[in-house]
This record gives sequence, C-alpha cells and structure tokens, in this order.
Amino acid sequence: MAITPRLELKLSQTLVMTPQLQQAIKLLQLSSLELASYVETELEQNPLLELDERENDNQREADREQATPTDAAEGGEQGDIPDGPDTAELTGAETMPSDGESPLDADYGNVYEQDGVVDVSGEAPAAFADVGGNRGRGGNAFDDERDFESALTKEITLRDYLTEQLNVDIEDPVERMIGVHLIDLLDESGWLSGDVETIAETLNCELSRVESVLDLMQHFDPPGIFARDLRECLALQLREKDRLDPAMAALLDNLELLARQDIKSILKVCGVDADDLADMVNEIRALNPKPAQTFDHEVAQTIIPDILMRANPDGGWIVELNPDTLPRVLVNTTYYAEVNQTAQSKQDKEYLAERFQSASWLVKSLDQRANTILKVASELVRQQHSFFVRGVEHLRPLVLRDIAEVIEMHESTVSRVTTNKYMSTPRGLFELKYFFTSSIASASGGDAHSAESVRHRIKALIDEETLDSVFSDDRIVEILRDSGIDIARRTVAKYRETLKIPSSIQRKRQKAQAL
Repeated sequence: MAITPRLELKLSQTLVMTPQLQQAIKLLQLSSLELASYVETELEQNPLLELDERENDNQREADREQATPTDAAEGGEQGDIPDGPDTAELTGAETMPSDGESPLDADYGNVYEQDGVVDVSGEAPAAFADVGGNRGRGGNAFDDERDFESALTKEITLRDYLTEQLNVDIEDPVERMIGVHLIDLLDESGWLSGDVETIAETLNCELSRVESVLDLMQHFDPPGIFARDLRECLALQLREKDRLDPAMAALLDNLELLARQDIKSILKVCGVDADDLADMVNEIRALNPKPAQTFDHEVAQTIIPDILMRANPDGGWIVELNPDTLPRVLVNTTYYAEVNQTAQSKQDKEYLAERFQSASWLVKSLDQRANTILKVASELVRQQHSFFVRGVEHLRPLVLRDIAEVIEMHESTVSRVTTNKYMSTPRGLFELKYFFTSSIASASGGDAHSAESVRHRIKALIDEETLDSVFSDDRIVEILRDSGIDIARRTVAKYRETLKIPSSIQRKRQKAQAL
C-alpha cells in the first residue's frame, strides 16, 4: 500500500465551551444579589445596554405603542424607548418559550440561534472573541484573577457563621429546615426572639423535634447563642466551661437576688460560703450576655426569594418567578442604529458590533436562566407536594437525578439552579437544595421512603413502648419490613443514635426505675 497524501472528509459532533456558553453557565449559578451586581457591571461597560426604569408595565406598553417599527432602522434620538422586550417581560406566562425552546442546560448542545442561523461550529464569532478579555482588573465579576486580599479581609456575618455550623453538624435536611428557621429568629444579641411553637406549627412537625434541634444548636459557637433569656444565655456559657454545677445553677435561678445584692439570701439558696460566692459572681461577670456582639452589626441583607409559590384556588400550586429579582435589561437598538451610521473607521464598527452582540447575548442568557429556574422549581414543587400539604415529616426522598430526568437536563444544571436560590412557600422561605434528601428502598419494590420519615417511624414505635414490650433493633427491623420498608439493623441503630434514643436494655431499665 503506497503512502501518499490525500484529503478526507470527516463529520463529527463536539461541544466546545464558547465564551457565550460559559457566561450563561455562570449566570445560572449566581444568587439574585450576585446577578444584580454582575448586570450592573455590564451596564457600566456596555453603552448599548440599559436598565429599564419605567415605573410599570402599562407605561412600558404605552411607550412601545408610540414607537414606530422603523425607529431603529432610521435612527432616533438617544432618549428613544427601545422596541424590544426586557428580560423580565421575556419570562412572563404569555412570552415564555414553548416546549420546543429548551431552557438553559449547561451540559447539552446549547447554541445561540439568531435570524434562523444556528452556530454549530463550536467556535465563537469574531465579534465575541474579546468579550471579557479586554477588561481591567476587577471589571468583570468572573475574572479568573481574584482579589485574594479583599477575600481575606471580608468579615463573616453571624448568619453565615451559624449556617456553616448547621450544614456541618446536621445532615438531616428536615432538621436543617428547622435550623434555618431558628437562625432567622435570632435578634441582634443572639437570643431567640420567637417561640418554637410557631415553627412547629408552620412546618407541621412535633414540638419535641424543634426543641431537639434547638438543643443541638445551643452548642454552636459562640457560646450562649440561641438562648431564650438571660438565665439560659449564662447557663449555656457556663456549661461550655464545665462550670454549671448545682450551686451555680441555683444562683442563675435567683439572679434577681444578685441584682438586689441580697447576699444573705443568696448564700442560703446556693449553700456556699462568702468566698465561693465571690468567685461565682466574678465568673458570671466575665460572661457575655450578648454573644452576637462579636459579629458585624450592620443590617443584614434580607433574603429575597427567587421563586414565589402559592396555593391555586382551583387546586394545586402556582409557581412563578419573583419579578423583583429579575434585572430589567434591554438592548438600545435605537442608539445602536444612530451611532452605527456615524461610525467611520473599521475599528469603531467592529467595536459596536461586538458590543451589540454581547448585549443581545446577555439578554438571551438572562431569559434562559429565568426559564431554567422556573422549570426546576415547578418540578420540585410537584414532587414535594406532600410536604407542602402535610408537613415536614412527609418530605419525599429526592436527589438531583430525579429532577434532571423529568425535565430532561443534566444533574449539574439542576445543582447550579438549586444553589443560592430561594423559594417562598406557605411553609416558609427555603433554599431549593434543602428539598433534597436521602431515601430508603421499599421492600415491595414501590416508591422509596424518605430517611426522615423512617426516623420518625422509629421514634413513634419507641414512644409507644411499655415495660413489657420494649423493642430491640432487630424487632424494629421486622416491624418496618412488614410495613414495606427495607432497612438493615445497623441503619436502625444509626438512626436511633441520631435521635439520641438509648438501647432497648437501657430503655427497659429506665422504665423499670420510673415505676
């Protein structure tokens, strides 16, 4: 066989991460505050982008009717109203893309379609080549060059600090939901301003469950956090120092005597001498009655939900995007047409073309982002219907794959959507990722059971025990399997220990002593 040069035609399909696709992916994972900051930066850098600041939709419609279809082509004054819809209007019910127009999925072949032409080459058009590349340091929210110095000096808020501990110490998503509510009830001093009964009623769960989570979170740093009064705040700090002995507890129960300087009564109540009392008082004075004072006291940013959910009077739920979190950005085609006519040099025309295409892509990316969030949230609400109707104990086992398969997207896309996105529901404000939980297989091959619902079942069985019928872990396994829950003995033991329930031998001994 002769070795000779020859030409071959080969057809292949590849996915190349163009700058436009990278931008769309990064927009998808931004929170509403980060998105607003990014859009503000783009508005400063792109003269063809502008923020729609008209007061209401009626005014926008009136302005659009006054504009003629030929305004952009003929050129108008710089103050003319652009004739295209803004990003918020693109996500309305009447303008949402049809099923054929897929929302943004970062891991499938997303291409930018314009004027019926689809770019499948995988290479960025020339006008996009320098998007983000000619910006100075700090000019782009996604610069690879990060300002490490500012990151190191950034002060962490109390909420962030407690949320980090919550995610580390509590794995159960139901208990995390309860913990988020408790964090929201903290006042500036670090005390719990609300009552646990309200949380139990809102989430439709047992009061003991909320109190159990509160007891766990009262071990968080700083010591004394989540206290409900001064006595409890001081007691939590003394417990941390291992100094909450009976005498100190008696002193805390009689702080009004200490305030009145009634030394004789205090000595009698605590059963200590004057020297010991002086040491105890000094220990109390060294404590911090306001444990949250060590953190920044600036007013915390209120979490604005990205998705609004409410009951439909005709049945089911209404899920919609929050218009307050959607930047109203539009492309000023009128200004572009005017400036493009006066541009003389090739460099100026290329710059205008690049800015125009960059602005158009940003508006499209924001539309795709909103459409994707709405699609994921709607499916999430559908699959967690029992939770919203019946309460936290009925949280359905759910993983990213369950949502991804239904909406025909990749798991990584769903992961980006559910991070830093919040939904306002009749049961409170939740981050989307909190609705995902592990599952236990069904013994009959049916639907899986939520790990949290299994824990609740184990606790209910043990609560119903009597002295003559204390269930061992093996017996609990048999009962659960008879009810269709396929679970191992070691899993029952792990869940029991998580609930801080002693072994069957210890429980039987406790019941005997109680009699």
